[in-house]
This record gives sequence, C-alpha cells and structure tokens, in this order.
Amino acid sequence: MLATHSFNAGNPFRIKNMPPYIFGLIIEKSLIMIKKMFLSLLPLIILSHLVACEPEAKYNFTEELTTVLVEDNGFAKDTTGIVMPNQSQAKVQVLVSEILSQFHYRKVPLNDSLSSVIFDSYLESLDNNKVYFLASEIKEFEKYRNELDEDLKRGNLVPAFHIYNVFKRNFKERNKYVSKLLEKEFDYTRDETYDTDRTNEAWPANKKELNEQWRLLIKNQALNLKVSGKSWEETVKTLKDRYKNLEKSIDQYTSEEVFQLFMNSFVTAVDPHTTYFSQVASENFKIDMSRSLEGIGAQLGSDNDYTRISEIIAGGPAFKSGVLKKDDRIIGVAQGKEGEMVDVIGWRLPDVVKLIRGAKGTVVRLSVLESEGGANAMPIEVEMVRDKINLADAAAKSEVLEMEHNDKAYRLGVITLPTFYMDFDAAQRGDENYNSTTRDVKKLVLALKKENVDGIILDLRFNGGGSLTEAIDLTGLFIPGGPVVQVKNTNGSIDVGKDEDPEVVYDGPLAVLTNRFSASASEIFAGAIQDYKRGIIIGEQTFGKGTVQNLIDLDRFLPDEKRTNNKSIASSKKNGGVQVGDGEIYKPGQLKMTIAKFYRINGSSTQHRGVTPDVEFPSAFSAEEFGESAQKSALPWDQIKPTKFNVIGQVSDQEISELERKHKERLRTDPALVDLINDNKEFIKLRNETEVSLKESTRIQEREEAEKLRAARAKLSGTIGTEGTSVPEKKVNKDTYLQEGAKVLLDLIAGNIG
Repeated sequence: MLATHSFNAGNPFRIKNMPPYIFGLIIEKSLIMIKKMFLSLLPLIILSHLVACEPEAKYNFTEELTTVLVEDNGFAKDTTGIVMPNQSQAKVQVLVSEILSQFHYRKVPLNDSLSSVIFDSYLESLDNNKVYFLASEIKEFEKYRNELDEDLKRGNLVPAFHIYNVFKRNFKERNKYVSKLLEKEFDYTRDETYDTDRTNEAWPANKKELNEQWRLLIKNQALNLKVSGKSWEETVKTLKDRYKNLEKSIDQYTSEEVFQLFMNSFVTAVDPHTTYFSQVASENFKIDMSRSLEGIGAQLGSDNDYTRISEIIAGGPAFKSGVLKKDDRIIGVAQGKEGEMVDVIGWRLPDVVKLIRGAKGTVVRLSVLESEGGANAMPIEVEMVRDKINLADAAAKSEVLEMEHNDKAYRLGVITLPTFYMDFDAAQRGDENYNSTTRDVKKLVLALKKENVDGIILDLRFNGGGSLTEAIDLTGLFIPGGPVVQVKNTNGSIDVGKDEDPEVVYDGPLAVLTNRFSASASEIFAGAIQDYKRGIIIGEQTFGKGTVQNLIDLDRFLPDEKRTNNKSIASSKKNGGVQVGDGEIYKPGQLKMTIAKFYRINGSSTQHRGVTPDVEFPSAFSAEEFGESAQKSALPWDQIKPTKFNVIGQVSDQEISELERKHKERLRTDPALVDLINDNKEFIKLRNETEVSLKESTRIQEREEAEKLRAARAKLSGTIGTEGTSVPEKKVNKDTYLQEGAKVLLDLIAGNIG
C-alpha cells in the first residue's frame, strides 16, 4: 500500500478567504516539517544510546562461523563459497534493534517470544515450501530459537549466516538432483498429485523423502510446460536453464543481501510495514518512490522463485493495462512485439527489473500468473509500452450512468479515484492550477451537477491510499467542516486532522464504493463519510491499513562507517559473494518504521478491520487471506475516545436496514448477482485447492476449468480482455459490482423521494 503522510500537529489556522491551493500547500509543508523534525531529533536522542549500540564484543565471524559449519554440518575447512558477515553489519543490527525498541509505535520488547517468531520467519524466507532443509538440520538450528533476541542486541550474526550457508549448500545439492531427474521423461499417465503449498507440512525426515518431493516438484513443472505446448527437449532445456539461473543467483548472493534478508525477518516480526533496506535496496526504493525510470509502473518483490508485483502505481503502464494486479507473479519477460519470452523463474530481482526497464516508448511483454488463479493458473501475456508515471493518468475521472429504477429514468455520476494524489512540485512553484485529488474531484462534481445527476458514486475500489491531506480535504467537499481523522503517535499523543473549510460542494445523495483493496487514505475518507452519516458505504470490507511509516537514514547514526571485513576471508564474488574492500565506506541503508496509527472520529481504528460497508456485497476475498489481517505481525485493532463531531444524518439506520433488505432480495433474484455468488464460491474453492494432478489428461481438464472461471471473474469485475491485450475494454454496464452499487443508491434516492 502507498505509505500515507503522518499528521501530527493538527491543521494550521485557516485564514478566511485563503486560496485552497495555498491552504493545501501549508498542510503538506507542515506534514513534511513534522517528519523532518522527527528525523532531526532522532539522532540526538539516539546519541545517548550509542554506547549501547556498539556490539558488546567484536566477533571473529570467520573463525566462529567456519567452526560451526565444519563441526555441525560437515563443511570443508576451506572458506571458499561461504558467505560471511562483517563488523559494520553487526553495528547496524544493534542500532536497528535499539531504534525499534525505543521508537517503533508498537514498542515490542526483544525477548524469547519475539526471537521465536524471528527464527520461524527467517526459515520461512529461505525455505517456505520445505524442500531444502531436512528435519535433522532444523532440529540443530533449534538452539537459536530463543537466542536471537540476545544476538541482535550483541551484534552476533553467526546464527543467521550459519543457517544461510547450510541452505546454500543444500540448494546446490538439489540443483544437481534436478539434472538427474531430467535424464528421462516423466510418465504423465500415472494418477498422482503434487501439493504446491507445503508450508504446513513437516520437514522431510531424510534424503529419500526429500528426493521424492523434488521428483513431484520437477514433474509438476515439466507438465506445466508440456500442456503449454513444449516438447520434452524444450522442457529439459527450459528447466535446466531455469535451475542454472537459480544457482547463479545463489552464487551471486552477497553478504549484504543475506544480512538484509535476516534483518527483514526481524523487523517484519514487529510489524509488516517496517522494512530494512540495505544500501543497494535503498537506492532501488528511492527510484521506485521517485518514479523516475521508465518501466511498467509497479513495485516488485521476491516470492520464493518468483518475481511478485507488490504494488501497482496509479498512472503507470501496469495501472493503465487494467490487467495486472497486486500479488500477480511475473514468470517471463520479452522485448518488443516479437521478442522471445525469457523465463525469469528463479532470477534475482535486480536482474528481472533490468529486463523490465527500458527506453521510454518501447514495448515490453510479460508472462504472468494471476494471483487469483490458484495452483492451476494459466499464464497470460500482457503487453505494455514503457513510460514514466503520468499524474494525469492517475487523476480522478467521471462518467454518467443512465439507469431505470421502478419505471423511472435516473442519471448517476460515477467518479473513479485510483489514488489520493497531489502535484506537490507544481503547488510549491505557486501554480494555481496544480492537480490534486480534491481540486480535480471538485471540478468533476460541479460538472456532474450541471448534468443534473440524481446522485454520485465515488468509486474507491483498488485505491491503495496516498496523501492524508487529500483524504481530509476531499471529505470536506461533502461536509460543512469538522474533524476527519485522529492520529495516535508513538509517544501516545493524539492529534486530530480537521477540514476547516465550511463550504459544501455537494450535498446530494452520495455512495462510496469500496473493495478489499481500498486502503489507508481511502479508509479514512470512507470512515468519515460513514461516521457523519453523510452517505452510504457499499461494496466489500476494506484492506485495514491504518498505520503511518517514516523512512530513516541510518547513516545519520553511523557516519562514515568504515567497512571492517576480516581480510583473511576476503573473496571474489564467484566464491560466494563475500564482500570485499576492508576500509571502504560502508553505507548502512535505511529503515522504514511505523510511528503512528490512524483512528476514525468515532474512536475506532482503521487498522486491521478497515471499514465495514453499510451494505456489504458478496466477496471472493476473505479477511483471513487478503488485507492487513492476513499479516501475522499486523498491529491489532483498538479504540480511543471519539472526538467531538456533529452527525449530518443524511442516511438513517432505518434506511440502511431497508437498503440491505432490498440488496439481499436481489442477491436471490438478479441473474447477474446469482452468477456472481456462484462464481465467487467456485473461485474460492479453486484458490484453496493447492493440490494439482500430475496426470496429463486431468491437468488439461483442471486448466480449462480454471480458465473458464478466470474469464467469468473478468466479466463480473468489468474487465474484458484476452492474452496480449494492452488496455482491456472497460464499460460501466459490464461492471456487476458498480451496477449493484448504483441500484443501492437508487433505492436510497427513491426512498427519499417517497
């Protein structure tokens, strides 16, 4: 989700007749000033703890790590290929531990309980599907389960690198076994299955069990290629190349990347939105945030051997395609309209990013496994033109929906809002025509009023958030001033974000349409409209992201830190990626840390639970699988005291009950909604089925069924497209959710009319 701005000081006093763009600029500047103040004071506070941030003792990582690998895991005494930590990383580890324990919103103590969570998280990040480690190795690692908390405080990185080096050795052994498995084609007439999700299975007891899992795994991958039209010779080449790239990726894994992996197992155990970025990852993060390089407009992450889309950025090519979604997996990249599709399963993330980025205006094609497709997902091909993020493409847009209700014609305005945005650079230059969510929506609302619409639907589906200020100001278009959101800071203080403008731009019937992927600023706006009873919230329960993060440069605390590798273990990259250059400047990277939490004006947090609609639509996405509540370490929902506000009361509880009754009746009688419910059930069933057949005839049948369901889901969500479609057609009259949302609003309008 897009990180929202923290709002820690309340709105500045609004001078009468102050131009809205200046007021908005003041608010944004105050937010930035507060963040800068936090970041400038933090080093001074931490200085008093710097003695504690020095590792208690300097570990001889070469000697200690080599000893444990040789004695416990049968490694050769030669350190070639062993990835070693360094003393600079030890200092960063202690520093991050100190910052989190003192200044993270949650203030979770570093103890045995947290150590156990970190231990499991680290193993999961290395071997989520339990196909590399044996049960005996896990038993050996158990000695670290309740010790990592003390190791983090002391700067001891031996346990983390011990586990990683055993994983690396096992990984290379498995790759050799893959070549053996591919010596003979599999028998696809045998009636056997493979479970693609082994996260809840036991670790393999011995090599025999492990080998059997790998036979099934490779047979599954080979069958995927076979039913996609590849010959056995092509399949062998594809899989050998894939695992060769995987091994190359592991060989190139640096000490800093291992350190980042372990540190993120630590910080995400505290909170899923707290992240550690090493120097290289920090630079890539800055590029993503500035959106300055041409690409597809998506933030990418690693998910086992896959490249996963972690965020679609509004206004970019991926967003405009209308096809790609969060958590889709990229399995291939091709250049131009005719270029060969390159299999990128197992590639390192930076290498995949290099393939995707390119010159503005050039074509890139992606082979994608949709997140909704389950274990039998067929890859789809998506073609896009590389470009920079264009704010205009992410801007709010409107259309008029003409409908009949109870034999009477109505016109409804539909405003689609992909994100809460503000062109801060233009505003800073003094451009009175700068774009922002509130300014653009205001223009659209005024235009719709001239069209004599009977009501307005604000569509926030898939809106991941953005500027908090814009969420506050947008709410102000529909209410006569008042509080919009409360923010509880890490020190326990509570501030209230208010709309100070008494002007109401639109006071007619209003509906806000949400889904499971409406998050952050979207939830603040929807929650405020609901609390004021200004309009009705319809759709699905929202995401539940109610926290605020700040990005902290760690070099503030470790200025000009010199690299302190042990010279005796310096090695070239091909010997395992051990970092070199004793005495070089070491950049400790950045920490994105949760510092505050959002609350509605009624005192309820938007965290975890999100916003529950007044009229809730059937959904294929449960809170247990999607959204904030699906995150193990998500901050909990809680309440604070409500702030004072005057309920507008344009929607009564009695009216909402009647709207719900009519909606439930349509769920039983409307053919489109009946199809939606049935398809949702089938979709959930398909997604939960992780076991696939390894019999060719059965697999083909399973894929055909999955493809039919995918097409049905696309139709119901309003997106119609086929492979290779760059911008699928989207029409209001094909959008089942929007159609039903319009009917709910028309029920309200007709009821009010009498």
